[in-house]
Amino acid sequence: MKPSINDKLTLIGVALELGAGTQGISLGPAAMRYAGVVERLEAIGYEVEDRGDILSDKPVRATMEGTNLKNLNEVARVNQLLCGEVSAAMEKGRFPLVMGGDHSLAIGSIAGILQHHKNPGLIWFDAHGDINTEATSPSGNIHGMPVAVSLGLGHEKLISIGGLDAKLKKENIVFIGCRDLDSGERKALKELGIRVFTMHEIDKLGMTEVIGQAIEIAGKGTDGIHVSFDLDSMDPVYASGTGTRVPGGLTYRESHLALEMISLTGKLISADFVEINPIIDNQNQTAKTAVALIGSLMGEWLL
Repeated sequence: MKPSINDKLTLIGVALELGAGTQGISLGPAAMRYAGVVERLEAIGYEVEDRGDILSDKPVRATMEGTNLKNLNEVARVNQLLCGEVSAAMEKGRFPLVMGGDHSLAIGSIAGILQHHKNPGLIWFDAHGDINTEATSPSGNIHGMPVAVSLGLGHEKLISIGGLDAKLKKENIVFIGCRDLDSGERKALKELGIRVFTMHEIDKLGMTEVIGQAIEIAGKGTDGIHVSFDLDSMDPVYASGTGTRVPGGLTYRESHLALEMISLTGKLISADFVEINPIIDNQNQTAKTAVALIGSLMGEWLL
């Protein structure tokens, strides 16, 4: 996306790690600001409104009686606030860019988008499926559930965020970079018929072909494309500061190429960059990588 399409951008941080249960992920937004995300976006030509961070409280108990979902009430509260922030930005005609924080924040981000775009497409970059429900999750961590929730599958406290009728369509969703799926996720993805480009397909076809097909799925006949980029989609060589590292992921250049090609469509309407943990990083390198990727998605090209 180029500033010529919409030069008004709202940056929303979500200092949330309760969906993952790993300390340090809540520092992701601060790490990206320290890595110069605001300055980079302004240099591209955006008028940046930084809304600061939505903060989460530490719950008294990790789980509630009657559910195995960890930190359910607090994760739901934060996502409800994020839904409102994203919706308010779009109401003003601004582009919402959400910085995380764990990937459970996509529940609120997508819910906010759905207040204004009834039929968006989704390109989900992730090593994992994030389509578990309470019934299938091995851990109870809600960061493994946002795609399911956005389809209307899951706990009532989560699927009610943004309204029960505001949900994604399965045919508009595509995954890129998967290489670690739970058995319940594999079953759900097959039954729903959601297109998944694993690392096998990327190795075989190449990123140019894969992202071209992904854009066709998420962009044809939709209201635009939302990109949700989990840094664990990349190989740990390029993004070591993330909590659920899986070897054999996307390279630095594959990631940039994919986001550049999405940007060139002119169909981008919103984005998330999540799961950066500076505590386990090396000199904030993963946040710097995320900021560089944001630049590619938002129209920063060499020529």
